[in-house]
Amino acid sequence: MKVDVALIPAAGRGTRMRPATRVVPKALITVIDRPAVQYVVEEAARAGATEVVVVVDLDAGHLIQQHFLAEGRLPGLEKVKIRVVVQEEPLGLGHAVWEAAEAIRDRPFFCLLADNIVRPGADVLPALASASGGETAVCLQRLNPEFLSRYGVVVPGSDEVDGVIEVAGAIEKPGIDRAPSRLGLIGRYLFTPEVFEILANLTPGHGGEIQLTDAIDQLGKRGRCRGYVATEDLLDVGTPQGLVEATMILGRARFPERS
Repeated sequence: MKVDVALIPAAGRGTRMRPATRVVPKALITVIDRPAVQYVVEEAARAGATEVVVVVDLDAGHLIQQHFLAEGRLPGLEKVKIRVVVQEEPLGLGHAVWEAAEAIRDRPFFCLLADNIVRPGADVLPALASASGGETAVCLQRLNPEFLSRYGVVVPGSDEVDGVIEVAGAIEKPGIDRAPSRLGLIGRYLFTPEVFEILANLTPGHGGEIQLTDAIDQLGKRGRCRGYVATEDLLDVGTPQGLVEATMILGRARFPERS
């Protein structure tokens, strides 16, 4: 499937990174020499996206807009059109994705969470496009038990073949006792426009928020979702510990002569 547009929800408050994110949006936290959100935009561009929609919040979203749209295009992103959409209320990740419906319209789109950065040379978006078969495709990783209460987890609908499974459903942060598998959703998706119709009709789920995992659950129950099981984990820059690890890994890749 050819995908020309990517969506980056970046309206989160960044509570795990306080006090650094009291004023600065967590998506603008610097990793070596650029903000986390720029890594994600660059990843989308490598996968062929020529348009990126960034969902921002009312308070600090203008800073993200300023970073990308200030005079002088960023190197490597000269041909990428970047648009900003405001999420006026923090009603959940699913709601943030739904806010971009008008901008994306009837196109398939990548969705990338800016909390997570791919390891050098380990892009997963091309694999999602190959796995989709015209349906939604989600990136999965086998989680250790302690992470089953921190991520959405899918219900497998088939055996894994060449890294791809059918997804029969999904549960948000189920914990060990309720988890239907150890295959967790790790922040990279390829959605068909069908997801917007589902999100528009969702009621609040886990934590009282509109959950993207609940939309994936409905897509799976319709037989409209596949999963790609990644062999490499993503770098979590949404926590202080993860930010330190990501800086070390990316720094060694960027400056190998000094490692």
